[in-house]
Amino acid sequence: MAGKPGRLGMAIFGIALTVGIGYAGSQLLSDLADVHPTSMMPFILLGIALLVALGFEFVNGFHDTANAVATVIYTHTLSPQIAVVWSGMWNFIGVLVSTGAVAFGIISLLPVELILQVGGGAGFAMVFALLTAAIIWNLGTWYFGLPSSSSHTLIGSVIGVGLANQFMRASTGTATSGVDWHQASNIGKSLLISPLVGFAAAGLLLLTMRMVVKNKALYQAPVGEAPPPFYIRCLLLLTCTGVSFAHGSNDGQKGMGLIMLILIGTVPTAYALNHAVSAKESQDFIAVSAQSAETLGRYADASVAVAGDGRAEVTNYVRSRQLEATTVPGLRNLVSAVGHDMSVYKELRNVPVTKTRNFRNDMYLISEALRMMDKAHLPAVSPADAEVLKNYRKHLDKATKFIPSWVKVAVAIALGLGTMIGWKRIVVTVGEKIGKDHLTYAQGAAAELTAMVTIGAADVFGLPVSTTHVLSSGVAGTMAANKTGLQWGTVRNLLMAWVLTLPVSILLSGTLFWAFSRMSGN
Repeated sequence: MAGKPGRLGMAIFGIALTVGIGYAGSQLLSDLADVHPTSMMPFILLGIALLVALGFEFVNGFHDTANAVATVIYTHTLSPQIAVVWSGMWNFIGVLVSTGAVAFGIISLLPVELILQVGGGAGFAMVFALLTAAIIWNLGTWYFGLPSSSSHTLIGSVIGVGLANQFMRASTGTATSGVDWHQASNIGKSLLISPLVGFAAAGLLLLTMRMVVKNKALYQAPVGEAPPPFYIRCLLLLTCTGVSFAHGSNDGQKGMGLIMLILIGTVPTAYALNHAVSAKESQDFIAVSAQSAETLGRYADASVAVAGDGRAEVTNYVRSRQLEATTVPGLRNLVSAVGHDMSVYKELRNVPVTKTRNFRNDMYLISEALRMMDKAHLPAVSPADAEVLKNYRKHLDKATKFIPSWVKVAVAIALGLGTMIGWKRIVVTVGEKIGKDHLTYAQGAAAELTAMVTIGAADVFGLPVSTTHVLSSGVAGTMAANKTGLQWGTVRNLLMAWVLTLPVSILLSGTLFWAFSRMSGN
């Protein structure tokens, strides 16, 4: 544990870090080359916000990524120094190939009026409040060696901001969308069920291995500093790699979505719309917009007339989630207006600077309204028409829900650095303090394999799960199945940290949002 990496390893790491930072920095500067603000304030806010967002991912590496290396370290499969570098590399790869579904699933929990005003004081108060609250709780639990869930913490912070925004606006009589409790409940279920799955599945997997694989060495604790047999070492290395990759592809996305909000708020010219959408895709969007407007017209009340572009009616629906007689006609008008504007601009890169933010907001409103209508099944549309609207949403999301490669690289670097600096406290807890006996090879493999499959499956469905919860409960499950006993003092502390994470992060972020909003004059 006290060893240090060799000079060659440090040199390779230094080169990789320099290249990664250089790439992310050069891409950011290239994107900002055409941005000409009237003052330096947007760039100052951007720098501060990016540091805070990457700081969250850095602290995230203290917790979640450290779990991935605990089993390979305590079975002597890899030395600690090599293990954290190996895990960091596969986290990096996982972040790079991530889909972004989890990132924007988290964003959808936020109040829509704050997302639409992310460039204003309230929007920045939101971002700074939820990130600062998450960092404070993660650092506190890390200091005491408690594997806490960064997913739980961030989602609690999001809910805290939503509730605070709702209470603050209620006092002024202003309508607010509050918290999307349906989406929050879905995410909450995944966070609640995943540790139970980890405990049961890892325990069952260990019992199954005992019946199928009769090699006694697999079920014994390591002797001295000797590494395990070759095939066992390969299995443990594979599971560590899988957990690290799955963690990067899932947890790494949480910071990405918030970074995109920051970029959209500070420099919308460069990041509000996806300039990588081709001219052909833009023409397809125009055609799909006309088709969708015609489809919505079949479900609009012909006796209800909506003047203008319908933005107010759609905004009211997204805030209240109540379908009014004017909602569908308003949505049809807004779809037609966006399609018409796109036919004038030809490509997203041609949208005028002064209209970029509003154009994106219109697209976002349409996508959210269609998502809510689909979930509520109101209005009830035919399967064929539902496919038309679903296809239109895909076009909208491609234009507004994207993550530049440099953002992924920056997040991956922050995660990797966090792992290499803060790994030891959490690794010791997982490896030594959950069970009464030393972790065996089979226990390590069962816990890691369960975590790898669970997190990978959650990533496919766009659901955030806690690597910490799944792996820690998986280790506990193997200890229970092995009948070696648990250290109940540690288990109680873990459960207390897990139970307190949501209420504490809600209270922290809500209070910070109120304070930051007052400071910004909102």
